[in-house]
Amino acid sequence: MKSYLRAALPLSFAALLLAGCSSREPAPETTENAATAEEAGHAEDEGVIDLSPEQIRKAGIELVRVVRSGGGALTLPATIEGDPQGMQVVSAAIGGRVVSLTRHLGQSVGQGQTLAIIESREAASLNAEIEAARARLTLAESNLRREQSLFDQRVSPEQDLIAARTAATEARIAQRLAQQQVAAAGGRGGALNRIGVTAPLSGQVVSRSATLGQTVAADAELFRIANLSRVAVTVALSPADAGRVRPGSEIEIVSGDRKSVARVDFVSPILDEATRLATVIAIIDNRSGQWRVGEPVTASIRLPGGGAGSVLVPQNAIQTVEGRPTVFVRTDHGFKATPVTLGSPSGGNVVVTSGLKGDERLAGLNSFTLKAELGKGEAEHGH
Repeated sequence: MKSYLRAALPLSFAALLLAGCSSREPAPETTENAATAEEAGHAEDEGVIDLSPEQIRKAGIELVRVVRSGGGALTLPATIEGDPQGMQVVSAAIGGRVVSLTRHLGQSVGQGQTLAIIESREAASLNAEIEAARARLTLAESNLRREQSLFDQRVSPEQDLIAARTAATEARIAQRLAQQQVAAAGGRGGALNRIGVTAPLSGQVVSRSATLGQTVAADAELFRIANLSRVAVTVALSPADAGRVRPGSEIEIVSGDRKSVARVDFVSPILDEATRLATVIAIIDNRSGQWRVGEPVTASIRLPGGGAGSVLVPQNAIQTVEGRPTVFVRTDHGFKATPVTLGSPSGGNVVVTSGLKGDERLAGLNSFTLKAELGKGEAEHGH
């Protein structure tokens, strides 16, 4: 990593000129022109730090994008959360021992697929009831066919046929009830004493509490399944600000160089008892998988009305160089130290009133290493 200031006349080249012209003294205007060119070269490249992408990565410098909020916007910190409709807890409906786990953290699962198998006496009882109900139904249907035949031959009275039909109907109901009880517990697990725990929705396993061989109680949480193709961003607003936000308002979510635009879905009419703030929720399309649940972001909610808007940068992108607030703007070959004028802080960001256009990429995390390198380069060149 190096900071450099290019001079118009390198020393080696100047020495060659002196050697070739030893019989004559240089004209005063030539010396003045060289000094002027050298000063111009210093002015042009002052604050430039030449770095390759690999050097930037090794230095741990995080690139962030300037946030340009629209006119009349609220910009403040927010948090990515799971879509309430796309997150579900999977629990054990009956107690028993976990004998199989088919999904691990991060794996995808389809609705109805088996996640775990539990072995218990209660499972054996439920499965046995299905077998018994199936056997009773088979017998009842056989009796019904026999009674129907006898009635058709006028050998058996009609009341015997009616009784057989009633018994067959009751047997079918009993079998359906037994099957529904097993389904409510999760589903058949293969052996008579096993019940399968199935996924209630398609998604990804984001939490797994169960351990193979563990004995779990009824209603114990085993998994959490999340469909992360949509996530929610939650913002806490003061009552005055919440009164200016409506469902459908545009909201921009930014973190580093990632950005998404969504619409406000919900503005709570009730304040949180602890914070006395109102909750605003927007649902974000996350099919690309760029947002993670629990991630802090910056949210800008567009408000009706005018205003010139503002440029915001993360606090960790601001460094003080020669007594002035400065950011390091990404260039084709590294970074350029750019002085800025700061306004008021806004969450984890600070408003920049001059010095930036609003479309730059900056050094964020570990930008202090660029400040140190800039100071070292200036010291080497006598600044």
